[in-house]
Amino acid sequence: MALSIKQAKAASPPSSGAQLSGVGVALFLASIGTGAYFASAYQRPAAAVGGTLVGLYFLFAIRVAKQWQKAAVLRLGRYVGLRGPGLFMVIPIVDTVSHFVDQRIRVTDVKAESALTRDTVPVNVDAIVFWLVWNAEKSILEVADFDQAITMSAQTALRESIGRHDLAQMITERELLGKELQRILDEKTNPWGITVQSVEIRDVHIPQALEDAMSRQAQAERERQARIILGTAETEISGKFSEASTVYLNNPVALHLRAMNMLYEAIKERGSMVIVPSSAVETMGLGGMIGTSALAGQKQ
Repeated sequence: MALSIKQAKAASPPSSGAQLSGVGVALFLASIGTGAYFASAYQRPAAAVGGTLVGLYFLFAIRVAKQWQKAAVLRLGRYVGLRGPGLFMVIPIVDTVSHFVDQRIRVTDVKAESALTRDTVPVNVDAIVFWLVWNAEKSILEVADFDQAITMSAQTALRESIGRHDLAQMITERELLGKELQRILDEKTNPWGITVQSVEIRDVHIPQALEDAMSRQAQAERERQARIILGTAETEISGKFSEASTVYLNNPVALHLRAMNMLYEAIKERGSMVIVPSSAVETMGLGGMIGTSALAGQKQ
């Protein structure tokens, strides 16, 4: 089963703790300039050396974390605490600073290709995981690379969830599938100081051949429903005809009137010609009626 993972660009990658800060660089240059000025003004070269040393201290001792960042400080390899946001200082050479942890909500795009559902249908599923670091200390000290850990965990959970659901469930119950993935991931990542806020299933792709088969199945189902409706209508109509035949059987006058009405409806249009069996003419006395109508027409 091929799985491809792509990190979203919403969150910038963590910066290294060894990165110099703008404040430290500014103080470094100011210290060198001040030392050079005193060395030139008072003819004391030691002032330039002292200014350079002080500038180097500020350069490597001052760190600045942004409002949404925190960093862990290790002193001779031992954890001493979190620093940030804002300006903080460390002891050069003795202290080391971990990468800055972004505590904003991040987005990870997870894609499962050719994953089999419970009814053995290959599908391609796209999902988005929204997560954040709520405890920077745990995420730094207990997980080597929590970005990759989140990605791989989401990949595994998505694959397992696909295997537990039928294709129809995945198409119609995406919200329930997302909640199940969120619960599985949150249970796994909470000990790392990371919480998964939500998982959204963006799309479920099925093979083109299967999509065509499902389309034909839906069309056949619609045709079946149409035939059922037509058959039901025919049954109701035949029932009404059966009731009418019972009425006409016991009432010859009603049958005679109905036949005359049908004939009238047929000949009321000009230029129409109706062929009536002789038996019907004799039974309903249509001969006299038609003759009378013809004579009336000649008089007009």
